[in-house]
Amino acid sequence: MFLSYLYGNVKMVTSAKSSVPTVTDQAAAMQLGQCAKNLATCLAELRTSAQKAHEACGPMEIDSALTAIQTLRSELQDAKMTAVNIQDMLMLPGHELEKCAQDLGSTSKSVGSSMAQLLTCAAQGNEHYTGIAARETAQALKTLAQAARGVAASTTDPKGAAAMLDSARDVMEGSALLIHEAKQALISPGDAESQQRLAQVAKAVSHSLNNCVNCLPGQKDVDMALKSIGEASKKLLIETIPPASKSFQEAQSELNQTAAELNQSAGEVVHASRGSSSQLAVASGKFSQDFDEFLDAGIEMAGHTQKKDDQVQVIGNLKNISMASSKLLLAAKSLSVDPAAANAKNLLAAAARAVTDSINQLITLCTQQAPGQKECDNFQYKGMLDNPNEPVSDLSYFDCIESVMENSKVLGESMAGISQNCKTGDVSAFGDCVGSASKALCGLTEAAGQASYLVGVSDPNSQAGHQGLVDPIQFAKANQAIQMACQNLVDPESSPSQVLSAATIVAKHTSALCNACRLASSKTTNPVAKRHFVQSAKEVANSTANLVKTIKALDGDFSEENRNRCRVATAPLIEAVENLTTFASNPEFASVPAKISTEGSAAQEPILQSARSMLDSSTHLLKTARSLVINPKDPPTWSVLAGHSRTVSDSIKSLITAIRDKAPGQRECDSSIDNINKCIRDIEQASLAAVSQNLPSRDDISLEALQEQLTSTVQEIGHLIDPVSTAARGEASQLGHKVTQLAGYFEPLIKASVGVASKLKDHQQQMTFLDQTKTMAESALQMLYAAKEGGGNPKASHTHDAIAEAAQLMKEAVDDIMVTLNEAASEVGMVGGMVESIADAMAKLDEGTPPEPEGSFVDYQTSMVKYSKAIAVTAQEMMTKSVTCPDELGALASQVTVDYSQLAVQGRLAAHTAEPEEIGFQIKTRVQDLGHGCIFLVQKAGALQITPSDGFTKRELIDCARAVTEKVSLVLSALQAGNKGTQACITAATAVSGIIADLDTTIMFASAGTLNAENEESFADHRENILKTAKALVEDTKMLVSGAASGQEKLAQAAQSSAKTITQLTDVVKLGAASIGSDDPETQVVLINAVKDVAKALGELISATKCAAGKAADDPSMYQLKSAAKVMVTNVTSLLKTVKAVEDEATRGTRALEATIECIKQEMSVFQSRDAPNKTTTPEEFIRMTKGITMATAKAVAAGNSGRQEDIIHTANVSRKAMSDMLTTCKQAAYHPEVSEEVKNRALMFGAECTTAYIDLLEHVLLVVYTVVPVCLAKPKQADETLNFEEQILEAAKSIAAATSALVKSASAAQRELVAQGKVGSVPANAVDDGQWSQGLISAARMVAAATSNLCEAANASVQGHASEEKLISSAKQVAASTAQLLVACKVKADQDSEAMRRLQIAGNAVKKASDNLVRAAQKAAFEKSDEDNVVVKTKFVGGIAQIIAAQEEMLRKERELEEARKKLAQIRQQQYKFLPSELREDSN
Repeated sequence: MFLSYLYGNVKMVTSAKSSVPTVTDQAAAMQLGQCAKNLATCLAELRTSAQKAHEACGPMEIDSALTAIQTLRSELQDAKMTAVNIQDMLMLPGHELEKCAQDLGSTSKSVGSSMAQLLTCAAQGNEHYTGIAARETAQALKTLAQAARGVAASTTDPKGAAAMLDSARDVMEGSALLIHEAKQALISPGDAESQQRLAQVAKAVSHSLNNCVNCLPGQKDVDMALKSIGEASKKLLIETIPPASKSFQEAQSELNQTAAELNQSAGEVVHASRGSSSQLAVASGKFSQDFDEFLDAGIEMAGHTQKKDDQVQVIGNLKNISMASSKLLLAAKSLSVDPAAANAKNLLAAAARAVTDSINQLITLCTQQAPGQKECDNFQYKGMLDNPNEPVSDLSYFDCIESVMENSKVLGESMAGISQNCKTGDVSAFGDCVGSASKALCGLTEAAGQASYLVGVSDPNSQAGHQGLVDPIQFAKANQAIQMACQNLVDPESSPSQVLSAATIVAKHTSALCNACRLASSKTTNPVAKRHFVQSAKEVANSTANLVKTIKALDGDFSEENRNRCRVATAPLIEAVENLTTFASNPEFASVPAKISTEGSAAQEPILQSARSMLDSSTHLLKTARSLVINPKDPPTWSVLAGHSRTVSDSIKSLITAIRDKAPGQRECDSSIDNINKCIRDIEQASLAAVSQNLPSRDDISLEALQEQLTSTVQEIGHLIDPVSTAARGEASQLGHKVTQLAGYFEPLIKASVGVASKLKDHQQQMTFLDQTKTMAESALQMLYAAKEGGGNPKASHTHDAIAEAAQLMKEAVDDIMVTLNEAASEVGMVGGMVESIADAMAKLDEGTPPEPEGSFVDYQTSMVKYSKAIAVTAQEMMTKSVTCPDELGALASQVTVDYSQLAVQGRLAAHTAEPEEIGFQIKTRVQDLGHGCIFLVQKAGALQITPSDGFTKRELIDCARAVTEKVSLVLSALQAGNKGTQACITAATAVSGIIADLDTTIMFASAGTLNAENEESFADHRENILKTAKALVEDTKMLVSGAASGQEKLAQAAQSSAKTITQLTDVVKLGAASIGSDDPETQVVLINAVKDVAKALGELISATKCAAGKAADDPSMYQLKSAAKVMVTNVTSLLKTVKAVEDEATRGTRALEATIECIKQEMSVFQSRDAPNKTTTPEEFIRMTKGITMATAKAVAAGNSGRQEDIIHTANVSRKAMSDMLTTCKQAAYHPEVSEEVKNRALMFGAECTTAYIDLLEHVLLVVYTVVPVCLAKPKQADETLNFEEQILEAAKSIAAATSALVKSASAAQRELVAQGKVGSVPANAVDDGQWSQGLISAARMVAAATSNLCEAANASVQGHASEEKLISSAKQVAASTAQLLVACKVKADQDSEAMRRLQIAGNAVKKASDNLVRAAQKAAFEKSDEDNVVVKTKFVGGIAQIIAAQEEMLRKERELEEARKKLAQIRQQQYKFLPSELREDSN
């Protein structure tokens, strides 16, 4: 009740706001607008208070409902006891019999639906929704008791009145017991015994409800007719059909006559169900009597069949007719009880058609020559045209046109076939043509009925209905089809083909029901209904699966045992489907029917008239054709047939013309276009007057009132953009309504805009208002043209892009004028529009099911955190400005309004996607609380602008700002409860953004030469700490990536740890940069840039992890995560290389340039992504940024020419900043609103080309540096004689390593030159080339590097005493040999005067010289060692001889080992020879 009251008032507020711009009386408009605002504010407060009250008093609802039901039971008991005679009961005013009967019937459905929801809530243990369901049940039972008392008081049958009161009292007793059991079930939700008791009590209440409804006048007669049909149908269960007692002709004639009477009785039942109860009683009695006679005639006809199979078919058709007749009476009973039930009339018409179709099937089967019998179908088809206020099908208007065209073609061919077969006397073909014509007529009538409904609904004066959560027609049809199929399954006479057909029907409809449940579950915001639909779908699916198993067994063996199993398996399915159908009939889920106006009914008439004429003429044509096929030689009848044929053709043509002429929305679009064109002319006249300073001022209204009118009008226009766009793309019936509403606002818009402009003193402000108003009118005109072209046709996809583009332009125009209005209003302290915007945003939080979410909870959570923090920052700033500069509070209040509106939109979607539902409810509640705080803050800001010196208002504003900050923290805590891991990622990403900003500031200090160390320390003091922290960050990165696939807890830990580690890393890197000293600022900048790249990569990785959290391994977000992780690893590696190169003056410039190239490539990938920038900038700003590119290019060329490391470092730093700024501003300028799509694409393309070209330039500079550095490094140090042996060895090894490094870089340069000249391929020549030579000179250089590595290991081991000088000498010689091979290979291919060859030769010579130095140092050490070794000679003869023999033995053994070593070396070289390049082999030869 409260929710209905609340939603009713919300609709009233919406209607009032929509009406304000159209009220011409200014005073009345202002009063209406103010009242609407006040009511909206009060409703928002009432909603919040009610939620809090419900949280406090929710458990008391069940007890309250129980007490109310017990009171109703006592009242009914008293009503019966106090009246000695039932006739003495007083009938209350307005409680006539028919009204009370209808109220009781409709209320019984509400009671059943509420009880179904009560059972579900109690079974789920949800106390909140159980209380709501109990309250709704009690309210429905109150209406039921009043209706039962009214029926009892107005009936003339004392026994019937007493039975009504008794049955109503039984309902109350059962309901009270049911609520009591539900309360007990809440105490122990999983208790099977309590659940069983609850189900038993529910069945008893349902039985009592049926008894109560059956006590209504007329219902007993329908029940008697149903019983009579059931009794008569027992005749079909006999095993042997009695022999026929009449001749075949007599049986055939009797069958035709009784079929016609039964068909006519069905029509009378349909008509009587819409009349009084007495009429229905008479019609149902006659129908049961005619059915009995028809059944006897059918059984008589079955006795004439010769074959057993034919007899089974006849009996099967009679059973179908029996079931269809029962369904017809049930549908008539349901309609008479509740005429307002959704689509009840269509259900009745469908049941009547089913009876007719069943009769026709039997007639076709039993009658040997019965051409044209199916024209009786047309009797039922007319019923589709009798009630054009309800939809006939789910066809769209353009589907109706296509259906009419297709069926008219089929009907024309069938009519030609009927005429031809009449001439030839082909009775069989004639019957087929009649059947085709009948189906075509049915399709034409259905399309015409649906088209007329859509035309009536589309009239602007009509009230369009809206689609419910579920379609009760679909559920009812599926229920009926499943029950009939199950009956055929268990029928002993069913053939295998009939069993398979029934199984197919069951599978089809149960699948449709499950899909409908899934959609309903995704749309509803009621968690109990959501779970109930899911659970019902599971029950239906499981029951179907069990039934299918038994059907498969039955299909394999049609034994009695298998049939019994199949019968047992159908019971759970039927019960599950019936329970689901009952639950789906809840009024909460029902559609709201349309109300067609008088004008709409008049627009329907041409279509209906053409359709009726078509049906009448086609009926006469078929009757005439039936006589002609019997007697083709009757010329007058042929002329009559031709006349009917012409009438049918003319009526179809007029039907097509009428449908096309009455296309919904076209007339309204034309009228609206004319209206807006007139408004554009008016605004142009006002603009001309403003230019000439002749715009007359409006003195009858204040500027404030005009601004409020303009604001409300623009807001209403903005609210209609999406509905018009949606209607234009696929809802033709809504198009006329929406465009009429949209156009209706432009006249008041123009008046208000011109009035505001006339009040302004600033000419520039005048023109701004008028120009923006004109832009909005022109965009609306474009929107209407696109909408008219689309026409609501979902298949006209070529128009949808134009509609979407026009809608976007119109939204931008609305946003522009709203910004101007808010700025103008805030300047003078007018905050009414802002308060209204916040209230509207709060109201939207409680609207029905939001549109299908396009993102996940994480996406909405991220947006909400951003907007929440923005509101908190603005609130803090308002506290400051309230003291220092109150004039700026207006703009800040406007920002709060915009941010809260976005927060509310995201909050609604976040609440819908949050799990569990309690988190979503908490998010919604706290966002609404924040809205109240924002309203108070904005109001205080406006008040302080009016009185800037009011100290009390300042204090109130500061208190409101603090309250807003506290409520923001509550919103953030609710979001964090929803997803702890993703919230930690958001927090970590924010921290990383702060770190990047801090590093930018540090770079500014370093560039200015003011970054100094606090203590006397060197970079070496910090190197190890940096490397250790970087290693810890790599481990955190691994945890972060793995956390995406783990739980929220691990993800939160990884995000927090990574944020902490990157903070530590930046701190130690900044200390290290400071220790370098301000005399080398470029190196400081290089080092800080390296850690800044790591921080950027970490920020991207955290964002990718947040998006990939909980996703499948093959989700696209997982690939983005892997890509971000690779970038992270690359940047950390680059940082480590930079740290190691800082103290190496010879290579740090090269390292800085490499890092810059990698950074620009990463910036390039961001630039080429489809993501729009966070903000836009002007093209002028972009042009200014391009100047830095020119300067950086000059620096790069100069550095390449000089080759100095200082110039290279400076170039790297300048290039990084210039390219980053250029790419950022280029994308921001390209996405500027005033930049066209073509210019945007060209700007992005040229920006990418410029970046690519600059990267090529830096790579050429790097190539030059690689070739210049070896010249500097090619002068190895001479051995310092003052050093001891170990120090000499190490110095020589270092010299070799440096020279080899230069050699490898020179080889790379030479390889590039040879590839560019085409002398060497960029890939292996063939598949058998060995890997070590697969990259030409680079592979050869790598062999040199490998030899150098062995040399360094040998030198280190020799110094430590673990290796001999011989190994050291051998390693040095291997370096020299590999260098020689490299030089030979290059000489063969390269030009003699090649600069690259010259530099490679210099580098090779340096390697050779350094190797010689090492060999000499080692040999000298070995010689000195040999001098120091003293041999002790034994003096005795024998001992001396033995000593000589031992020395000779050792010498021979060493010689033999030397020879074996030489042979081994030769073999190794022979094996390697075959893998050498051809040029080396030729040179050797």
